[in-house]
Amino acid sequence: MSGATTMVMAGAALAGTAYSIYSGERAADAQSSAQNQAKAQADKQATAADQAQNRANQKKPDTSAILSAAGQAGKAGESGTMLTGPAGVGANTLNLGKNTLLGA
Repeated sequence: MSGATTMVMAGAALAGTAYSIYSGERAADAQSSAQNQAKAQADKQATAADQAQNRANQKKPDTSAILSAAGQAGKAGESGTMLTGPAGVGANTLNLGKNTLLGA
C-alpha cells in the first residue's frame, strides 16, 4: 500500500506542478495583453494631445509682410525685374564687341 500511496502523492504533486505552470503562463499572457492595451491607450492619448496642441498653435500667414513685399515689387515698375531694374537692359550691354549689319 505504501507504494500505491507514494504513487498517488507523486501524481498529485505532478498535477499540482503542472497546474502551477499552466496558471503562470496564463497570468503572463494576461499581463502581456494588459501591457499592450495600456501602450495602445497611451499612444492614442499622446496623439490626441499632439493634435490638440497643433490646433491651438496653428501657423498663420504674415499678411502684412506679404502685402509689403507686393508693394515694394510694384515700385520697381512694369519692366523691372530683379536682374534688370526699372530701366530694362541697356543696348550697349548687349553688344558683344562685334559690328554686324544684322544686329545694328
